[in-house]
Amino acid sequence: MAEQERAIRTRRTILLAAAKVFEERGYLAATISEILSEAKVTKGALYFHFPSKEELAQAVLTTQHQEFGIPDHPSKIQEVVDILLRYTYLLQTDPMVRAGARLSMVQMTDGLDRGEAFNPWVERFQERLEKAQAQGELFPHIAPDETASVIVGAYSGVQAMSQAINNHQDLPARVTALLRLLLPSIAVPSVLASVDLSEGRGKEVYEAGKRAYEEMQAHAHP
Repeated sequence: MAEQERAIRTRRTILLAAAKVFEERGYLAATISEILSEAKVTKGALYFHFPSKEELAQAVLTTQHQEFGIPDHPSKIQEVVDILLRYTYLLQTDPMVRAGARLSMVQMTDGLDRGEAFNPWVERFQERLEKAQAQGELFPHIAPDETASVIVGAYSGVQAMSQAINNHQDLPARVTALLRLLLPSIAVPSVLASVDLSEGRGKEVYEAGKRAYEEMQAHAHP
């Protein structure tokens, strides 16, 4: 068990180091030597977990979707908002998420499945929009699958623009503006009246999800 835990810690250390290098240098410029230097592990340890730079980058893309999620809310439109605001908070605070976002926007990547950065988001939003539709939160003509793709695409553009202009400093304001324009076209007014877009909502949702995850882990491993 101790050996397994050590391997998990080593893998996590390598991923965090890779995320930092990918974020700072970009995928194409980043080298295995730089990642080794940042992680302070041997080349053998790195290649044991990740046989190539491509697989390492793919793991960074995938890992950002494996962290704890958001708490349940009666309004599924609020959950859509909470997913976006939580991710916005993480883009300003979490190197792994920032690296994943940067990797997802790289055009020249042989062997890197960038769809992995987008498809899970589309699925999450579609699931919630379908539930929102079932409980009367959406206008009748709204197609959840199409709307989910539009949300992900629009958000990706907003975050890329914010990153290029001022390294995500104004991202919360840009995302709030996007939601204020987008939500009235899909959700009925009675639902919009109670949606929380307030400053600090992203952090609150993140911390609530973290507490729930920690409690679940504590019960699973008493």
